[in-house]
Amino acid sequence: MDRISKIYILNIANNEELNIYINDFLNIILIWNTGIGFGLLSFSNNFIYNFITFLILLINFILIYLATQSHNLRRILYIVILGGSFGNLFDRVYYSAVPDFIDINYNGFHWFVFNIADIFISLGIACLIFMEILDYKKLKK
Repeated sequence: MDRISKIYILNIANNEELNIYINDFLNIILIWNTGIGFGLLSFSNNFIYNFITFLILLINFILIYLATQSHNLRRILYIVILGGSFGNLFDRVYYSAVPDFIDINYNGFHWFVFNIADIFISLGIACLIFMEILDYKKLKK
């Protein structure tokens, strides 16, 4: 889903600026993210960009290990996170930036522009945190 949506958006943009108004809540606007998720830690320095890319690759190897050692839902969540991370990692290597295009806003407040991969990464991490909280409460009882 991530690759297809990015290819579609990049084909629509055709090396031009893209800004599509959908409704008061959602817009499609193409930005190139050189940072990590949601544009955080964006740097123009190639060394820092390459270092962050290397760290992301390292984290992916750790997630692969965790996925192979886990079972059931936890394994699926690690794989969901990996799918999103690999999608963005591919873009970092191929384009030297990640195309983000989903712009959600409410009453003039705009959230970070993001993509489908960011959704999978965020949902996977949120679900893992929720599972840890539930497991902790079970252990306390």
